[in-house]
Amino acid sequence: MQPQESTAIHYIQFHQAHITDDEIKEVIDSLRSGWLTMGPKTVKFEEAFANYVKSPYAVAVNSCTAAMHLALKAIGLSAGDEVIVPALTFIATSEVVSYFNAQPVLVDVERDTHNMDVAAVERAITGKTRAIIPVHYGGQPCDLDELHELGKRYNLHIIEDAAHALPSYYKGKIIGSLGDLTCFSFYATKTLTTGEGGMVCTANPEWAEAVKVLRLHGITRDAWKRYAKGGSWFYEVVESGFKYNMTDVQAGLGVAQLRKVDWMLARRAEIARTYTQAFCSREELLVPYIKPDRQTAWHLYPLKLNLETLKIDRNQFIEQLIDYGIGIGVHFIPLYYHPYFQKNFDYHPRDFINSEWIYQRVVSLPIYPDMTEADTSQVINIIFDIIQKHKR
Repeated sequence: MQPQESTAIHYIQFHQAHITDDEIKEVIDSLRSGWLTMGPKTVKFEEAFANYVKSPYAVAVNSCTAAMHLALKAIGLSAGDEVIVPALTFIATSEVVSYFNAQPVLVDVERDTHNMDVAAVERAITGKTRAIIPVHYGGQPCDLDELHELGKRYNLHIIEDAAHALPSYYKGKIIGSLGDLTCFSFYATKTLTTGEGGMVCTANPEWAEAVKVLRLHGITRDAWKRYAKGGSWFYEVVESGFKYNMTDVQAGLGVAQLRKVDWMLARRAEIARTYTQAFCSREELLVPYIKPDRQTAWHLYPLKLNLETLKIDRNQFIEQLIDYGIGIGVHFIPLYYHPYFQKNFDYHPRDFINSEWIYQRVVSLPIYPDMTEADTSQVINIIFDIIQKHKR
């Protein structure tokens, strides 16, 4: 089916970062300061971020992947250990476990929230389990009370993959203030962007210090000052570290973005309400379910198809959306489908009933602050047009 000219008004991107003169000014200020790599603006961003998420410590790094890697390093993960992760997530959540020659153990998710199933987590715990990495899917927090109870009972660390969860709230408390270690992403598509970047938040001063040292080659924590006036040329390498530091150019973006993060959330929430109001009465569509004791950051709007009412599958639905000029995403291809997992691990789709069910039906719609009412209406009208043509 070819798109109708009267319907396809213009291409709507899946995501577009909200960049204004505020961000440009902060980046220019970083450039003019002479600090191009990690320096005082990175420290400023860390302090502002820690204050915002109510975390005693926040350490900036160059990605959420780096954040999770250093978090696992801080807790002392070793070869042969096991870490429980959801089957429905991006590869970064599990690949950081493999960096240690440890075992990522996949568990199924809840069908309604797409977050890890706590009962499945408990069944997966063995004597080798050292940590759990819950992913706050789309921004909706996982069942943290239950996960922390498991952590206490089995002596496990909870390392939150909060790549989608800025700002999200669990029982009135902001994500970043609740876990052992919480890892955020500032990738180009995230709710706060520094282009590439991440943050590790923790209340544990020893873990925070370890991450600070490890992010820059294992050099003593203030090594970035060694070329500044009053800085010392002398430094010591105290650990075998990594090149994971953030730059002040990136931090300039972060400082500006953080000032408007609540406004950006309000805009995404408004778009989500518009989508839900439009879609909730259609039997062909299943709107996101948010548990009543938490608030999502609305990083994603995951719409699911009721395939029993349609003559097309999810992939065909996506093809038609793209033909009509709508950018979309799929979150996520389950980990066990990737050739790396099929080659190295013994996982089968039949073991993850809910992840399979979701993957066959889910499509992520555009949701970002600069979407106009006309954009949102265009997405809605095109979806209605497609399901009307292909309903059973």
